[in-house]
Amino acid sequence: MKEPTMRPDVILETRKLSKEFPITTGAWGKQVGEVKAVTDVDLQIKQGQTVGLVGESGCGKSTLGRTILRAYEPTSGQILFRETDGSVVDLAGLSEKQLKPYRRSIRMVFQDPFSSLNPRMTLADIIGEPLRVNTVVPEAAIEGKVVELLTKVGLRPEYLHRYPNAFSGGERQRVGLARALALDPRLVVADEAVSALDVSVRAQILNLMKDLQEEEDLTYLFISHDLGMVEYMADEVVVMYVGHIVESGPTEELYDRPLHPYTEALLSAVPNPDPSAADRRERIVLKGEVADPTNVPSGCPFRTRCAYAQDKCTSDVPELREVSSGRRVACHFAEELDLRGLSELGAA
Repeated sequence: MKEPTMRPDVILETRKLSKEFPITTGAWGKQVGEVKAVTDVDLQIKQGQTVGLVGESGCGKSTLGRTILRAYEPTSGQILFRETDGSVVDLAGLSEKQLKPYRRSIRMVFQDPFSSLNPRMTLADIIGEPLRVNTVVPEAAIEGKVVELLTKVGLRPEYLHRYPNAFSGGERQRVGLARALALDPRLVVADEAVSALDVSVRAQILNLMKDLQEEEDLTYLFISHDLGMVEYMADEVVVMYVGHIVESGPTEELYDRPLHPYTEALLSAVPNPDPSAADRRERIVLKGEVADPTNVPSGCPFRTRCAYAQDKCTSDVPELREVSSGRRVACHFAEELDLRGLSELGAA
């Protein structure tokens, strides 16, 4: 079989990646439908960069991240990953045994630091477990490696034998980062990594993640509903709606000039950092609710909430197409719309 190829600066790429969850009923588990959580997603993540994945709750962000990790089995599509020697492998086609070496290269930081850490394990066990399972270092050297990781994320070595209940949410998320870094990954999927933390702590964790990215040459897929944090963290932004990518592009360009009406509405909800400013941001309130992933509307999935929808939007599914260098959008009328960016929506 011919080895798949992708651009040399890309570390991971998905092609037509989809994930559906069956809906069953009755004692025999008869399938009566499916939840289309992720549909034909084409995504590229460049080496050393941060891609921000944004959208409302239920749009498929976390499902996409877990499918890339193969925590969820993809229904169809490819997950191409570049190895250190430059070769490319399709993770979607690997068995669990074949996939094991790649578990070290792609790691995850979970949303809730209170439920993602085992309360019956000390930090030495929590961070040391992936080292033991993957036999990365000798048993005698594990404690020293754990101390090194704790120091790297800003925690004291004497915390080694304490349990998670002794720490704050921010400290626990530092433990989660240390655990993710234990196997020297190349790609880290951060799923709402700071959304469960106090506002005062979020900046500390985000700055730590940036510092670690520079020190360890990490690549991030940063999943969040908070476009303010994504603006700070990401080099590129990908916008999802009901399992579909509707827009993507460099962060500054996308925030300055959105091409999709959904992106414009999301940007209007970004809080003004100066609450005393006289010029308040104009909020665009979308009508209706997020489309049901078990019954996605025909044509454009966003058409039922879009103020610019026309007859074509009902019948034809818009293709995710490149309209300029690095800018992609799934909208029939992207070139005709005059949408407002963050600065035009109000004081930033």
